[in-house]
Amino acid sequence: MKKRIPYIIILILLIAVEVVIAITQHNNWLRSYGGDVIVVWAVYCLVQSIIGGKNPYITHIGVLFFAFLVEFLQYIHIVDLIGLGHIEFFRVLIGTSFAVEDLYSYALGTAIGIAGSFIYSKVKKYNINSKESE
Repeated sequence: MKKRIPYIIILILLIAVEVVIAITQHNNWLRSYGGDVIVVWAVYCLVQSIIGGKNPYITHIGVLFFAFLVEFLQYIHIVDLIGLGHIEFFRVLIGTSFAVEDLYSYALGTAIGIAGSFIYSKVKKYNINSKESE
């Protein structure tokens, strides 16, 4: 449980950021692209809060595949195909429009996340090694 708490806290903060973006930003690059970069971080934190901080690189790639899958499901209008197109909640949750730019944003968010995980692992390892040598 101890490993999950930081992911839960970060997830809550990222959701708050996404809500602020959704409420305050309309038709600009932050909402169009920044939100998609951030959403892969939020999904990553959700997954890590469930699985307990397992291999970050596999989790990042899994989240990227999930994001791509959702985007391609938007391309085939899955919400309408499964009969939920009349419910606004599902139209917002799953989405209704495919955009190649979203795929780029998900990939960028994943690359930043992987870089962050790599840097964190090096800093953590350095701190452990520094304490052992004292």
